[in-house]
Amino acid sequence: MLDGRTTLSKFLIDTLDRSPSPVQASGLSALLIDVAASIKTISAQLTKGALGGNYGSASSINTHGEEQKKLDIATNEIFLQHCEWDGLLAGMVSEEMNNVYTIPPGYPRGEYLLAFDPLDGSSNIDINGVVGSIFSVLRISGDAKTDTAIHDAFLRPGHEQVAAGYAVYGPSTMLVISVGNGTHGFTLDREVGNFVLTHSDIRIPEDTCEFAINASNERFWEPPVRRYVQECKDGRSGCRERDFNMRWIASMVAEVHRILMRGGVFMYPRDFKTPAMQGRLRLLYEAGPMSFLVEQAGGMSITGRDRILDVLPRALHERVPVILGSKNEVERIARYHADYDRGEDKPFTSPLFNTRSLFLPEAPV
Repeated sequence: MLDGRTTLSKFLIDTLDRSPSPVQASGLSALLIDVAASIKTISAQLTKGALGGNYGSASSINTHGEEQKKLDIATNEIFLQHCEWDGLLAGMVSEEMNNVYTIPPGYPRGEYLLAFDPLDGSSNIDINGVVGSIFSVLRISGDAKTDTAIHDAFLRPGHEQVAAGYAVYGPSTMLVISVGNGTHGFTLDREVGNFVLTHSDIRIPEDTCEFAINASNERFWEPPVRRYVQECKDGRSGCRERDFNMRWIASMVAEVHRILMRGGVFMYPRDFKTPAMQGRLRLLYEAGPMSFLVEQAGGMSITGRDRILDVLPRALHERVPVILGSKNEVERIARYHADYDRGEDKPFTSPLFNTRSLFLPEAPV
């Protein structure tokens, strides 16, 4: 397929509807077109900015105890309205809803499940920063149509996803998707209203000199993460012998999009700021779909110790630590966690930056 000439509809027809491969699934292309329609509507709303009347707090709290923005609620409703009616879905799960949204009785129930974060990075809205949407699609058996069966069908590992993707709302709106045959990027042509293939078969470089992490939480990190970040900060004067750049946008979509475009590592590791919390990002509709996209692009995604796509969720809104991106760097971080768990981790010290004092006793000769 040719970049700049293939629309999303043509791509899905050629990839799914005309393909004899196991990735073929009846109705999946139509569902993804509905998701794309949701993203177009959200993009139009965001383009209006403060003129759209949806800026500011909604004076409500979501299921995670976080303050909701008006746009969190509005974008969630957009997904529901675009995707509930066509008989393709049995249920939906969202960051903004406590429980599974089962398809209303007036509409037929289909064979797919949709999990989504309607507006990732919504704290950036008030500063006109980059935000996005994330989604994941699972398939269920034909007889799993009761509310309980639909709920339980969501609790499956990420490697069972049949499609995943995200939208990034920046200077242009991009939709990045995978149906199991690589990761592909589409740019919204606002003049005609179509998503057009612009980045086919995206590949993440295996090596990188960029990492993204919220450094304000450093005192709460586990030793393997502190070790890795310190080595990066020491740059060419340390054991890595090359300089690294640090990035942090506070939007998972924006961070992962940069990694897909030019490589890098994104880390939202386990920390002990809230000891009872295993991680910060939601498995079903943040970590899972992003890990699917990253692996399809040749990258790697782990909790620190385990492959994220093999983690079995125990609850709809379960959180996990996330470390993903360029393969060689993620493998190094995994190795540091393994060293630490075996008790073989050696605290990193740099002779150049060791603490010195005139009052320290002289080491014996």
